[in-house]
Amino acid sequence: MRVYVPLTLPGLAEAHKTGELGSGPLVAYAVTPALREWYLSDDIEELEYAALSRAALASLRLLAADPGAPRRRVVVAVDVPDRATEVDPDRGLDPAALGEMRVSGTVPLAKAASVHVDAGDAEADVAAAAEALGAADGGDDDAQFVVDGAEDHELLWFATQEIPNLVGAAG
Repeated sequence: MRVYVPLTLPGLAEAHKTGELGSGPLVAYAVTPALREWYLSDDIEELEYAALSRAALASLRLLAADPGAPRRRVVVAVDVPDRATEVDPDRGLDPAALGEMRVSGTVPLAKAASVHVDAGDAEADVAAAAEALGAADGGDDDAQFVVDGAEDHELLWFATQEIPNLVGAAG
């Protein structure tokens, strides 16, 4: 199963150093039954993009919690065995948790298919979105507009061989 793991650039640097995305349970995003139902689509590419977008929002939450991290969202696409994944039935239909799942066990970085990272020109909007996230969660429409502004930036695709260059840029 292809899952999307939200990180930050320092988190990616740590994964590069240790060779793993972490030991489970890891929060990841994937094409879950609830995500399929919510998006009402049979197009797997659209659904994968929706899961990636959910992971990008989770990466933004990680940035909001780590003011020292460079203001660029990071998502690692990784293939894991189906048996290593689990959807929380209590959160399955919560719109805030669409596509969310847990991955058990250690997830080797070698299983990554690609890395998705904001371009440098997105940093100002991502920084503003990370700052506004709490107010947006509280129902502030203006803050939600700022958070949505980060989503206007497409994450760039990088091959896993490019991770050393990406984490070098984080330092």
